[in-house]
Amino acid sequence: MASYLPQNEGLLQYWLLLLSVVSIGNSIQSYLTTSYTRCVYSAPETTVTPLHARTFGTYTALASIIRLYAAYNITDTVIYQLALWTYFVALGHFYSEWLVFKTARWGQGLAGPLVISMGSTIWMLVQWGDYVR
Repeated sequence: MASYLPQNEGLLQYWLLLLSVVSIGNSIQSYLTTSYTRCVYSAPETTVTPLHARTFGTYTALASIIRLYAAYNITDTVIYQLALWTYFVALGHFYSEWLVFKTARWGQGLAGPLVISMGSTIWMLVQWGDYVR
């Protein structure tokens, strides 16, 4: 089983792998239901349609694939940068939906994505020199 895991040193690669697997599950559920997407975009005036949920799921799947590649190729500068950009985009999206567009409210549905995207961004920035050669 260990041979299927990323082979570099450090924990960041395992974090990226874990988030990729969890996010693929999130993408699949976004195609099946709007319930999770409604938890994130929970402002009273906000309507979450099946199209919106599938679009969210498609972006999440794309970001998951990039992060999965980064987990296994964490010393590749370009892949590392792409994975980092997925978190920057996620942060910008969630913060703007919350603070600018007012389609999301602070709560359990928004807290998870914000904490994970912010924590991952900071971790990747701090660890840059340890992985990128």
